[in-house]
Amino acid sequence: MLTRRLKAAARRIRQARPAGRTGRTARERGAIRLPAGRLPRAVRRGLRRLRPRYPRPDRTGIRRWLPSPRQILLTCVWFVLALAGLIGYAYERTAIPSDLNAFATQQDNVYYWADGTEMARVGPVDRQAMPLDRIPSSVQWAVLAAENAGFYHDHGVSPRGLLRALSAMATGGDVQGGSTITQQYVKNVYLDQAQTLSRKMNEIFISIKLDNKVSKQQILDGYLNTSWFGRGAYGVQRAAKAYYGKDVSQLNPSEAAFLASLLKGAGLYDPAISPANHRRAVARWKWVLDRMVAIGRLSPAERARYTVFPEPEPPPRPPGLSGQTGYLVDTARTYLSEHSGISDARFDLGGYQIYTTFRKPDVDGLASAVEQGMADLRPATRRADRDVRVGAACVATDGRILALYGGPDYVTQGFDDANISVVPAGTTYAPLVYAAALRDGVVRARDAPRAPVTPDSLYDGDDHVPIRTPEGPYWSRDGRIVRTANEGKRSYGEITLRQAIAQGVGGPVMQLGMDVGIDRVRQASVDAGLLPHSGFGEQVPLFSLGTATPSPIRMAAAYSTFAAGGTHTEPYSVLRVTHGGDRIPLPAPAVTHPFSSQVAAEVTDALRDSVTSGAGRKAAAAGPGPAGVPGTAPGNTSASFAGYDARMATVVTVFRIDPPTQRLLPLTGTQGRPASRPGSDMPTAIWTRYMAGAR
Repeated sequence: MLTRRLKAAARRIRQARPAGRTGRTARERGAIRLPAGRLPRAVRRGLRRLRPRYPRPDRTGIRRWLPSPRQILLTCVWFVLALAGLIGYAYERTAIPSDLNAFATQQDNVYYWADGTEMARVGPVDRQAMPLDRIPSSVQWAVLAAENAGFYHDHGVSPRGLLRALSAMATGGDVQGGSTITQQYVKNVYLDQAQTLSRKMNEIFISIKLDNKVSKQQILDGYLNTSWFGRGAYGVQRAAKAYYGKDVSQLNPSEAAFLASLLKGAGLYDPAISPANHRRAVARWKWVLDRMVAIGRLSPAERARYTVFPEPEPPPRPPGLSGQTGYLVDTARTYLSEHSGISDARFDLGGYQIYTTFRKPDVDGLASAVEQGMADLRPATRRADRDVRVGAACVATDGRILALYGGPDYVTQGFDDANISVVPAGTTYAPLVYAAALRDGVVRARDAPRAPVTPDSLYDGDDHVPIRTPEGPYWSRDGRIVRTANEGKRSYGEITLRQAIAQGVGGPVMQLGMDVGIDRVRQASVDAGLLPHSGFGEQVPLFSLGTATPSPIRMAAAYSTFAAGGTHTEPYSVLRVTHGGDRIPLPAPAVTHPFSSQVAAEVTDALRDSVTSGAGRKAAAAGPGPAGVPGTAPGNTSASFAGYDARMATVVTVFRIDPPTQRLLPLTGTQGRPASRPGSDMPTAIWTRYMAGAR
């Protein structure tokens, strides 16, 4: 009806043209000549019909405010047209950058000591271009199978990937990464890694234009030579060298599938980093091989040949990181990775200045003390002295990691014993049980309220005393009553808790842990500074004798809580980090107050008694006022000394580990010590030398 009326109005307009007029008609001139005066009624009525009328005058009540289907349709049409116009305008305004990212200006990352002097330079990026025709097709298709199987058929972007990314942005989710090879290449070489909507839109427009301008082979060539594969390696050629020590042309499909797995995130899939990484890498490797079969680029028969994961070589050790320097750099790098927001790929591009908390005199002093402490080892003549290792750390009361000892040399032993978390704390854990009791009290009878304890509370110090719970004796799974165990099976009679801690008597500590509640003891140690996943194991009476496996750094952080009067500051190894003169924000270390100053003082009193007249009296040579205690792990698999003064806490741990199996071995007989005497004097000697020299 509306169309017929508009046509009739147009005819009347043409008929109303003045007579005698010559020249082109209005139609020929591209416009309609209207008579003077108002538009015809039919035209005005038609235009009024096209104009949305809101609120709707012909409706009442709530229906007056509900748009009609035609109004909704018109609104959607206008929105789509406006959006299309905006996208078109942005597309025309976007140009392919003339310059690549600043790969040619990459720099070392420079680490500094706490006093501002240079400690180490690491970098630059390991990169070597390799022409596409020299990269095996199996490597190319492993990457395409993992990242973008439809690469040769898309137009630079994936509609499905775009919808997924836009949906995530619209709903407030994470900004999605480029889903095609072209998009990832554009992000790598033209843009930065910022996760913003504007950067994402630029990526999309440049990808489409680049796909129209250059060949797919050129894009794939660039992608394979600029992508980050971890271990500082950019490009598949350097990745082949970093992981397999060979040229990319020598890779087989199985090795290629592993390298392709790394593109999803080398920090998550490098199997040398952690067991969890290894599991992820194996699963991803299998998926890539199966995916190559699915897209017809690997035959099922050839796939059947690759059933064993191609283990890569251990990461190479950068030069210049010998001695303790490499352990310090790794510790600081790990801290940045967890707290700075700088991705591994971005960090590997270099140009960062990292100012650490490490003090060179303390690091050198700790290394010297360890070397002197190990001088009595005779591995050539005493089998028990073989494979003895030392981990040590010093943490200030304000959380700064001042020094650590990770091993004899980072280049020859990359495994960091200052961060090792498989060695039991042993009876150096006892002060944490004591602190939990002083803070939380004990329950000795069923349904009884929690009662406070004091340093003078009495416990049975005899050996082989039955462990009790509020319900009665504690029975093991094999149906036996669990009993206390003192070192050397010595009995002490009735003893105060303060004396038990100072003398290193294990039986009262086991019973005290049961009275407090193992769950509360565990929580108190986490509050003091141990990590929640510190290998706590089963919550049985032996728990209180130190079956947990915190690293020396974490144990020192827990002891520094007592030195700081009950205030805990999370340990940290980086003071600040800059890039191009700009300071990168770092969060301040968390500060908590898990114990009152009174509880901290009572723990300190007991540990000072240990040094003056108790189990730790050999450490008295460190100088006046130190507090500390030696410890031995159940099964004699480690020995430690943990202690502090008013400025800092230091923990030294000695253990043996079987290199092929990484299984802990007993310390029995080390340094010629009689088998009847468990533990070792080495941790106390090292701690004493270091603390005496650090004053």
